[in-house]
Amino acid sequence: MAYLAFYRLFRPATFDGVVRQEHIVRTLKNQIAANKIGHAYLFCGPRGTGKTSLARIFARAINCEHPVNGSPCGECETCKQLANGSNLDIMEIDAASNNGVDEMRDLREKVQYPPVAGKYKVYIIDEVHMLSPSAFNAVLKTLEEPPAHAVFILATTEPQKIPATIGSRCMRFDFKLIPLHDLEEYLKVILRKAGKDFEDEAVTAIARAGAGSVRDSLSIADMCASYSGDKITYADVNAVLGSADFAKICSIVRAILTEDAPLALSLVEEVLSTGKSVGVLIRDMLNFLNSCAVAAICKNPREILNLPEENFEAVDSLAKACDGHKILRVTEILAKAETDLRFALSGRITLETAVLKCAMPESDYDIDALIGKISMLEKKIEAMQHSPAAAPRPAADVKPAESEPAPPPRIVVDESGEDDPFAKPKAEKAVQPTLWEEAPAAVEKAALGESEKKSAFGRFIRALRTTHKNAVLFTLCMDLDNHFEGDTLVLETPTEAVYKALMREDNSAFISDVLLQTGVEKYEIRLKKAGENKLDSALKALKDNFDGTDIDIK
Repeated sequence: MAYLAFYRLFRPATFDGVVRQEHIVRTLKNQIAANKIGHAYLFCGPRGTGKTSLARIFARAINCEHPVNGSPCGECETCKQLANGSNLDIMEIDAASNNGVDEMRDLREKVQYPPVAGKYKVYIIDEVHMLSPSAFNAVLKTLEEPPAHAVFILATTEPQKIPATIGSRCMRFDFKLIPLHDLEEYLKVILRKAGKDFEDEAVTAIARAGAGSVRDSLSIADMCASYSGDKITYADVNAVLGSADFAKICSIVRAILTEDAPLALSLVEEVLSTGKSVGVLIRDMLNFLNSCAVAAICKNPREILNLPEENFEAVDSLAKACDGHKILRVTEILAKAETDLRFALSGRITLETAVLKCAMPESDYDIDALIGKISMLEKKIEAMQHSPAAAPRPAADVKPAESEPAPPPRIVVDESGEDDPFAKPKAEKAVQPTLWEEAPAAVEKAALGESEKKSAFGRFIRALRTTHKNAVLFTLCMDLDNHFEGDTLVLETPTEAVYKALMREDNSAFISDVLLQTGVEKYEIRLKKAGENKLDSALKALKDNFDGTDIDIK
């Protein structure tokens, strides 16, 4: 008998042999048990997740005379006839090579013939998204109302290319990628059946390379079984996958994270000179950085990574020695370089540029680079502070001189009312204090004159406008009604929400400081009563300012 690859030799024959996909298996089993078989199914999902295998199992199960737990028994006469490749009751059609309208018209004619061995005639159309629009139209009516004995199973890896008129006529099932742990257990079962010994770390490496696909994982395991001797080792898997030496990758990443650009570049050149491709080297570096991130963040990195002890110690030590922001920054740069490779004329230059950018954060203005540099400086300062010789102690009889507090910042208001963004800053202009800074001390001033009172609110608003960190406060104060009652500036608002916001302790203190710098020492914020308008406020102000004078309204 000719040699069969692992993914063909160990293809599941029953529902119980399917890896995961419990949500689909349970639904199909219940339909078989209740004898409620649909006329059209759409199996969607990534490659190697069991779409074709499950379609074949379901096709045999609905024709089986005595299904066992929903699966075909394999012993009845119908199962034996369906196992024969020449049987026409189960038809598999490759839509990639039979995607024309003529093939679908031929299918539409043949579907009228009843089955020979079982109860149903099943058509499995693989890669159905490859059908042409005319072919979809040819099979549309048949798919909606097929004969009672016909069942269609459409399988595709790109469901977005399926016309809505086709998808709405099918029961859709979405297959999921297989979790890493389940892939590892499945691979161990297969390798034991094949009579091959293995290391647990090697199985984990195969499952990671399979990226959730059972078929890909079995193909890699098949190659590793042929490459290795009596036992599949972690080194054998790396050799089959074409990965660079783990120690070399560790040295490159260490040089990058410690910002040793010349060493990192020379190590990259050394690996590329052995014949490793640029894409493989970037992938290996990204995998190593991913392991560092897992070791730095997760509580049980040893169980998650499942690396050989020596390799895990190297990853763990590097993860503890570097900052998380730096790992993130390097990962993002290399991931972008991997994307840029498909458009680059020289992949080597793309990789070398990315390595230099990773190892030279001082030349990068990215926020993660700046955070990484700040973190490194903080660590150096902390190490100096904990050092016994960090700073000499003063003599016992010498008292440290008390430094005088710095003068508080002042607000200088531009009386001209013009904001020139290109004008040079004046020497006397000070920085506007923020809410968390110490408030400036009050300055005794003479009483405001009438002209100063008229311009007081305008100067207050201009002062707020120059304070970019208090844009919300500036917006709230713009529409306030204002008038003076003696030397007290009264600010009024009819909105209760605005009143509460202005009366907050921090906002009130800030308004007081700004008004003090504009010459107003006393102010009051009021909530205008309902029905009160500007005329009422003005009349009230006049009566207060000219007590005893008769005021006529005309």
